[in-house]
Amino acid sequence: MYAITQDAFGGPEVLYRTEVERPRPAAGEVLVRVHAAGVNPVDSAVRNGYFPLFTAPPFALGWDVAGVVEELGPEVTGFEIGAEVLGLSAFPKAANAYAEYAVVAAADLVRKPAALSMSEAGALPLAGLTAWQALARIADVAAGQRVLIHAAAGGVGHLAVQIAKARGAYVLATARTENHAFLDELGADELIDYTTVDFAVATEPVDVVLDLVGGETAKRSLALLKPGGLLVTTVGHDPGITAEEAEQHGVRFETVFVAPSAADLTELTALADTGALRVHVARELPLADAAKAHETSGSAKGKTVLIP
Repeated sequence: MYAITQDAFGGPEVLYRTEVERPRPAAGEVLVRVHAAGVNPVDSAVRNGYFPLFTAPPFALGWDVAGVVEELGPEVTGFEIGAEVLGLSAFPKAANAYAEYAVVAAADLVRKPAALSMSEAGALPLAGLTAWQALARIADVAAGQRVLIHAAAGGVGHLAVQIAKARGAYVLATARTENHAFLDELGADELIDYTTVDFAVATEPVDVVLDLVGGETAKRSLALLKPGGLLVTTVGHDPGITAEEAEQHGVRFETVFVAPSAADLTELTALADTGALRVHVARELPLADAAKAHETSGSAKGKTVLIP
């Protein structure tokens, strides 16, 4: 089979296509013929060495997988050859999803719902689980709460808007004006262009902030939180605040570290089946164009996926 690998840290140009032996599933694993592999910001951070999940290259990227079960390892139950599946594989360990085939733990997979195309299914796992684990698991967002989502048009953000709405929240979203119509379609109640308006004074206090930006955005968000409110961040390298600073403001601070979870993915696919969750795929590119995908993956609304 062919796969994408790299022999050095660096820019997108370090990614290249290579021929490798097709893997075989061990006990508890399945071999998935990959139909779509999502591209996430963490992929670029690992590629250039900014987020050192792995030792020095060579290594292969990719954790989002959607495809068809090709082979079952020993002791696998609940799936059969030909089943359409999706999952977040092995994160933060290597999963090698930028490939024609990937070995995935059966425990990390769920069946693909009919409501999602393969590309949409491949775009969902990491971003969707990040949003779900932040809002449903950590924040336990409930009906009537006010939830502010920064960078709401991106991969995690556009899913977070819909998850918060599905849980009955009033959703505020920061994004450039050109993305407001998109977010309005997804159900956002209040839209703020952070490039022209100071979001910290543009609205009433909120119960929860989901910060996908970090730095000064987090610092300025503290003033918007109600007493006892919660700021959840996905940003590990420069979250902008500490738990101690949040406590001084009378609020809480938590970081979400996404983890594979078939149970959480089942919740997300159930929302997709009812029409409450749309996955926006901005671009589909051939797997061989992984470098091009990395050049643009953070610059558009929704997600980019690679198609082997």
